[in-house]
Amino acid sequence: MSMKALILNGTIKGETALETPHSITTNILKDSNYKVTSMLLHELDIKNCIGCFGCWVKTPGICVINDWGRDIAKAIIQSDLVVYLTPIVFGGPSSELKKVIDRIIPLTLPFFKKINGEIHHKPRYDKYPRVMVLGVLHERNETLELTFKKLIKRNSLNWYNPQYSVAILHSFCEEIEIRNKIETLFKDEEVGVC
Repeated sequence: MSMKALILNGTIKGETALETPHSITTNILKDSNYKVTSMLLHELDIKNCIGCFGCWVKTPGICVINDWGRDIAKAIIQSDLVVYLTPIVFGGPSSELKKVIDRIIPLTLPFFKKINGEIHHKPRYDKYPRVMVLGVLHERNETLELTFKKLIKRNSLNWYNPQYSVAILHSFCEEIEIRNKIETLFKDEEVGVC
């Protein structure tokens, strides 16, 4: 039985730097017997989270905003692997991907628990997907790369991912370098930079 993979492409409209990593990732996943669903986020109607907590108190587990954000949260929790593909903007994900990250709060409960001495929301589900994050920069920037990796690590605690991995790719890398980095990341859960 094949597993489900979801690719959430946070490219900004008109940007082309994510096309090659997206294509390579799709092919690697299909070759590894994943059923792949890809979503190009800027083409979908996804509103910003309004911070109303309705997903916790009015419609538990479901965002009160009826748009693609609901469908994506459902697709995430039903996947075995989620790939976040994004340009790195000021050390974080693109605005397109950030909207999705904010809108997956219904996947947790409004209650708290301590994890390694820190307070986090309790999980809503018994199973959460593994996450791979591919961040793309046009030039090397150690500060942005470090910030991005730390942010992904911190978010993985809140997403309750059993495994997470993150790689920084550069748009000037050759296709073979990008492929090797993604294959290594997929197989070894390595945190790396191309």
